[in-house]
Amino acid sequence: MYLEHLSLTDFRSYAQVDLRFDPGVTVLVGSNGIGKTNLMEAIGYLATLSSHRVSADGPLLRFGTDRALIRAKLVRGEQSTILELEINGGRANRGRINRSNPVRARDLLGICHTVLFAPEDLALVKGDPSNRRRFLDELLVSLVPRHAATRSDYDRVLKQRNALLKSARAGKFTAGHEATLDVWDQHMARAGAELLHARLELVERLRPHLNSAYAQLTDGSKAADAVYRSTLQNMMDDDGEPAGASTAPSEPGQQAEDLRLLSVDDLAERYVQAFAASRRKELERGISLVGPHRDELELVLGQAPAKGYASHGETWSMCLSLRLASYYVMLDDARTGGSAPILILDDVFAELDVQRRRKLAAIVAGAEQVLVTAAVDADIPDELAGRRVKVIPGGIDEQG
Repeated sequence: MYLEHLSLTDFRSYAQVDLRFDPGVTVLVGSNGIGKTNLMEAIGYLATLSSHRVSADGPLLRFGTDRALIRAKLVRGEQSTILELEINGGRANRGRINRSNPVRARDLLGICHTVLFAPEDLALVKGDPSNRRRFLDELLVSLVPRHAATRSDYDRVLKQRNALLKSARAGKFTAGHEATLDVWDQHMARAGAELLHARLELVERLRPHLNSAYAQLTDGSKAADAVYRSTLQNMMDDDGEPAGASTAPSEPGQQAEDLRLLSVDDLAERYVQAFAASRRKELERGISLVGPHRDELELVLGQAPAKGYASHGETWSMCLSLRLASYYVMLDDARTGGSAPILILDDVFAELDVQRRRKLAAIVAGAEQVLVTAAVDADIPDELAGRRVKVIPGGIDEQG
């Protein structure tokens, strides 16, 4: 799949811009702050319904406007698809597919596939666990769009359960609330089990690709791995015995493999047990302490966690390897009927040393479509020779 045309209306700094793309490599060159990243952000948003730069939609709207519009024409083989996404300031976002009647925004998920590399990716290693959970969930939804509903259901139940726990902490908890909490425990156990089961399967798919990508980018002297740490395996009951799943592994990967032996029903039952074991502490603190919202994806380099132990160069290599691993997983799906993703490298090469630039460029150069942004041509390795587009204030200047 490749993007043939992109049109933006009132998105970020653009009142209106239209841009044509070709398969292969396209490099967008322009001064920092001129709007290159805004173009890449729009493509990424169309694929994931989220921005890699901000958590809310408000900043995506051009200042003084109340809606933005992203239009894109995607080509896959002999077929083309036109997607339109309306981002609204005060109401739900809406989409259109091939100019049909409006649909929910999330109905567009799974049509446009992207893998976006950006300087913000450093947070995948150096940031808090929420960054790594978001990475997993965005990839999960790209691969299996129905999991957008899985995540939404879990977030809704978590919000309701936390509201009830906060009421208890404020001294408003009654016997009736206890029964209500039991009901929410069941709902959250089911929603959490479905999300956890999907994440665990995804991590197992990512792990070999992560190690392979890290070896491609480095001298291969250290192995890269990812370990899913579930709150189910950290819970203890009042007697100090483990509540729920098995204990922590002795080596990377074992924990995730143990949990993968359980079905969604089994995981839901473990959650119910864990909620019961942690109820007293949750009532005291007024917050849900167990569930996928508190899990961690631990990145391991050699024998040590990457966070806090990896050098700056190793940290960058791990970030790039995570993105490459997601690219390889998408390619696996493309071989069985899915779509190969569009690769977006947003101002990444300026952050890398010459060796990593060349290795990354050599890896991605053969993709069906690669979109690259840079402040100057000198930042782009020779391996990514391709069409150049100059970005100017408020628009673009075609360079061939």
